[in-house]
Amino acid sequence: MRPETAANVPVTEQENPRTSNISSLPVAEIVRLMNEEDALVAGAVGRVLPEITRAIEGIVEKLQAGGHLYYVGTGTSGRLGVLDASECPPTFGVSPDLVQAIIAGGYEACYRAVEASEDDREAGGRDAQARGVGSRDAVVGIAASGRTPYTIGALEYARRTGAFTVAITCAPDSPITHTAQVAIVPVVGPEVIAGSTRLKAGTVQKMVLNMISTAVMIRLGYVSGNRMTNLLPRNTKLRDRSLRILGAEAQLDEEAARKALEAAGGDLRTALVMQKTNCSRAAAERALATAKGVVAEAIEIIRSAPNVPG
Repeated sequence: MRPETAANVPVTEQENPRTSNISSLPVAEIVRLMNEEDALVAGAVGRVLPEITRAIEGIVEKLQAGGHLYYVGTGTSGRLGVLDASECPPTFGVSPDLVQAIIAGGYEACYRAVEASEDDREAGGRDAQARGVGSRDAVVGIAASGRTPYTIGALEYARRTGAFTVAITCAPDSPITHTAQVAIVPVVGPEVIAGSTRLKAGTVQKMVLNMISTAVMIRLGYVSGNRMTNLLPRNTKLRDRSLRILGAEAQLDEEAARKALEAAGGDLRTALVMQKTNCSRAAAERALATAKGVVAEAIEIIRSAPNVPG
């Protein structure tokens, strides 16, 4: 194994000359420097929008055919995958199985560092296989340095099965970019603290994941306009938001929206279908099941079916 030099150390591990004396600066200067470095992140994402678009289109194609989306990663990257996957069910009303996260060391690694597990390339493949990754699925490998063995192993296995594969990394021409079909490489440069990829690299990964999951769900039909018409109102804030969405979509005042949501068993999707088609709760629920929860499709099913009970 060749020794690392400035020429072959990943950019995510290199020292940032702008912050070389940060340990001796007052707090005001520390946060100013961090803010200036963070300002580079959005521009880095902007330069890889074509690759993000290709990734989203490939993922949508797999999910429309009945597949799943898997995020794979270790450490900070893995935890960001878990976070994005866990936000999809409450935000878009989809099954927790639709978007899943595979993280080295298992879910315990979300709150306790088990970073040594990232070095096991074969474990990545085994975990992907155990989760059932196959040809109908899409797999997104997340690795700031682009050379994490566990994540590369999972992508290699996924690609052998015929899954659609995507890599998100901050290191150009790194091993993971040659493993996936689409490589998304937003380059944010060295970190404020050398090698601390929970900083700019973590921020840019979160931004890309936000784009992927949000755009995928929009294309699958789980958003109407810019409204989360499929959200699950499981707390007071979300119930209030559901009432606002229902009122705006069905032109109802607050009290009428409240009654309509109650008549639908507290399910916003069901309430929207009932209000827009004047059908029964049972008919709305059947249509939504057929439409896999897509409100617009459920409405079309009801409107095209004769003798739907009112």
